[in-house]
Amino acid sequence: MPNVTYDAEPIVRRRGAHAVVAFVLVLMSACTTTPTPNPRPSLSASPEDVIPSQPVAQPVPFPLEATIPELQHAMETGQLTAVELVDFYLARIAAYDDAGPKLNSFIYVNPHARDEAAALDAERAASGPRGPLHGIPVVVKDNIDTSDMPTTAGSLALKGFIPDKDAFQVRKLRKAGAIIIGKTNMYEFAQGWTTVSSLGGQTLSPYDLSRDPGGSSGGSAVAVTANFAVAGFGTDSCGSVRFPASLNDLYALRPTGGLSSRTGVIPLAPTLDMVGPMARSVIDLAIVLDATVGKDPADPTTVRVDTSYVDAVDPNGLSGRRIGILDYSVNPEFDQLIQAAIDDMEANGVEFVEVTLPVAVDPGRSFDEFGGALHDYLADQHGAPSLKDLYAFYDHHPAVDYAHLRSWGRLIDLDTQTYRASIEGRVVFRDAVVALMDEHDLDAILYPASRRGAAQIGADHEPYDCSSAPYGGLPAMVIPAGFTSEGLPVGFELMGRPFAEPTLIAMAAGYEAHTDHRILPPTTPPL
Repeated sequence: MPNVTYDAEPIVRRRGAHAVVAFVLVLMSACTTTPTPNPRPSLSASPEDVIPSQPVAQPVPFPLEATIPELQHAMETGQLTAVELVDFYLARIAAYDDAGPKLNSFIYVNPHARDEAAALDAERAASGPRGPLHGIPVVVKDNIDTSDMPTTAGSLALKGFIPDKDAFQVRKLRKAGAIIIGKTNMYEFAQGWTTVSSLGGQTLSPYDLSRDPGGSSGGSAVAVTANFAVAGFGTDSCGSVRFPASLNDLYALRPTGGLSSRTGVIPLAPTLDMVGPMARSVIDLAIVLDATVGKDPADPTTVRVDTSYVDAVDPNGLSGRRIGILDYSVNPEFDQLIQAAIDDMEANGVEFVEVTLPVAVDPGRSFDEFGGALHDYLADQHGAPSLKDLYAFYDHHPAVDYAHLRSWGRLIDLDTQTYRASIEGRVVFRDAVVALMDEHDLDAILYPASRRGAAQIGADHEPYDCSSAPYGGLPAMVIPAGFTSEGLPVGFELMGRPFAEPTLIAMAAGYEAHTDHRILPPTTPPL
């Protein structure tokens, strides 16, 4: 784990316009007990009564919105314990996920989180922290294996199923001292861009309760933006981490193929699947990325990592950069917000070049992998139903988009010319993107993260470009860009060269240092 130097005085950063709001580290009683939330009649009102047209950034009491370094400083100086921090988040989950606006971002809350925190507090007292994640609560999407909690992919057919062992990245998180505070809702088997499942139900956007938060990793995005945990993890096969992050005012990363292990993930399309982090700040994203990347003997695609991504966090990370920009057109309001982001970056040292992405062969054949991959995953798990059992269950229990699931779940012979051409086409596409970046001496390529704000529940969602980064095995970072007139978050995406995560993190940190786009959702205020 990298060494992280904490500020002498913790601060709540208002993330932009060079503004920094100092605060005194005083823990309210809400941190040490499970409080009864103050009465908020507006939470039972209609969404239009609850949500202002524009969220407003305001100072918030610690530890709301606090970064990992700030939390670690408080724990190192005896002003906060891991138990108090877990209690703080559990109180918010009870007040806003289970009650109040009932965001419904969790499928399962870890009943042992407080005991794990107490053990980590005792370990800190005896021998010091393991690293920057010691005692830090995080969430993981419910298709990422946990050996002590159910892993269901949102499906009633897997209700109560507990895997034999943790996913590789969960093991690394626990080894680093992180606390998995719960498992988050998702689109069933990660097959869509919303967050609704037969087991978890419908998750709500905390920025507008009438809207879906995006998916398929929307439960993790909502839990992080609402301050139910410090950071979260989702899976991204075609935008499922980046898209909900952009709709929830978060930073998020789809890593380069091979940077992060897929072992212990209920698969959708294994050659496209990646686990990616979401966080409210760039420093937090870099810290959790440090903890989870690296070589996994069980995943032959993974590579050894010898760098610390925390070292890439640079408030001057935009200076001297060249970014390619696609000729996009979304809608006038989105276009204005993205243009404002471009203007901010230009003012801080970025030169932009108009580019056109090479044409990618349709990657749709990759999702033919689902049936066989799910069959193999279930066959390797003690006590799991078979694929045949799963379909028999769905025949009697209609699920979310079951026809879609059944179509993709067929056991398809992948030894075909069409499938091989799809796989081979990815290398051609990746090399063409890298050649384009070489030709123009680019550090990244910029485009909107979505074509619209969060959609009304039941309506269609649409990322701007979910497939280029997965198809090319390229890293892509989502960065908040502000809010629409309806108070809905908007984000843009930077796609980089293979293993250029340090460059993307540096540019995101440079943008974060000069803008002010991180705002706590209005439906989840301080308790």
